[in-house]
Amino acid sequence: MKISIYLLCLVILPFGTKLVAQSGDGNRERVVFGAKAGLNYSNAWDRQGENFNSDAKAGFAGGVFLGIPIGKFLGVQPELLISQEGFKGEGTLFGSEYSFKRTTTYLNVPLQFQLKPVEFLAIVAGPQYSFLLNERNNYNFGSTGILQEQEFDNENIRKNNLGFVGGADIIISHLVISGRLGCDFLHNNGDGTSSTPKYKNRWIQLTVGFIF
Repeated sequence: MKISIYLLCLVILPFGTKLVAQSGDGNRERVVFGAKAGLNYSNAWDRQGENFNSDAKAGFAGGVFLGIPIGKFLGVQPELLISQEGFKGEGTLFGSEYSFKRTTTYLNVPLQFQLKPVEFLAIVAGPQYSFLLNERNNYNFGSTGILQEQEFDNENIRKNNLGFVGGADIIISHLVISGRLGCDFLHNNGDGTSSTPKYKNRWIQLTVGFIF
């Protein structure tokens, strides 16, 4: 029995040592490039409007990233992501009730600073620039639906926004599991004159990636 355990250890130990060595330590001091994809779970916060309430919705998130080391324990990680955000909302406008689902698709460019305390973990945080690529709304209005829809369609939507993201990457060989929390600094409405709800995006993001 003891001999069998000893032989098993001789087989497993070199493999386990190799796996730990590849689990991310080599990536800490070299430039890495990768791609990732997953989901956002987003909602609106800092809401302003006529009795406006919102619920979270899911959307796609994915893109590419670049890890640039600054020594062994620090680094910079810029990313280029397509991110679907939005929410399900309801409220009153012109005295009538409405509900709608909004999906906003952004090109997000986070510039994150890395703290790499151990070989398989990177803690990241930094600012993010967002550019609005597309907005899609599904409306459900009451009797004055035409006026309400015109008000929504005439919104001065902010195309450019700034925000903040933070989270962590778990690195296992070439596999990267990433979690992020993010929020916008600016409201969605460009000039602030619309009577439709003004809000800021916030989201939880979970992706799986691959380092090439």
